Amino acid sequence: MNSISISELIRHYIEEVGATLARLPVEEIERVVKILQEARVNKRGVFIFGNGGSAAVASHFASDLNKGAISKGQPRFRAIALTDNLPLISAWANDTSYSDVFTQQLENYLEPGDVVIGISVSGNSTNVVNALELAKSRGATTLAFTGFDGGKVRDIAHLCLAVPNKSMEQVEDIHALLQHVITTCLRGMGI
Repeated sequence: MNSISISELIRHYIEEVGATLARLPVEEIERVVKILQEARVNKRGVFIFGNGGSAAVASHFASDLNKGAISKGQPRFRAIALTDNLPLISAWANDTSYSDVFTQQLENYLEPGDVVIGISVSGNSTNVVNALELAKSRGATTLAFTGFDGGKVRDIAHLCLAVPNKSMEQVEDIHALLQHVITTCLRGMGI
């Protein structure tokens, strides 16, 4: 039996993440920062969502935009994670479909010019796809954070930041890192 030691597994995981980080598209990350800065300056809403680990990243991202990106001389963000109201999510899932839990929430808030960020490692989560389609049709700027090949959202979002990796866990790790990089850049834009 050919077994790999725990330390070898750990080293391999870390090496794969490091190699993926080296391949991240810096220019696209910079575009995300600029889009979010424009939303902040123009006092537009920022709506973020995803499923599972991506839901956790969405909540964390909204928290960091609202608090961690505060910068002297800049307006504060108006960011909402559509993943954070479990009673509302379960009501929409029960009364319509889980595929519409984010679109139904966007119906209440979305204005043209807002920024909508869908997070889906595969890029194929139906509720993320549906929400990005709705947002785009209503004049919002749509961003997608994905992995693999970008999935369906690659063709929907105005900008798809696809982490070049096929490991769900590693893509989620890097999505968390990306939101920290983006927030750090935004915090540094003070007067």
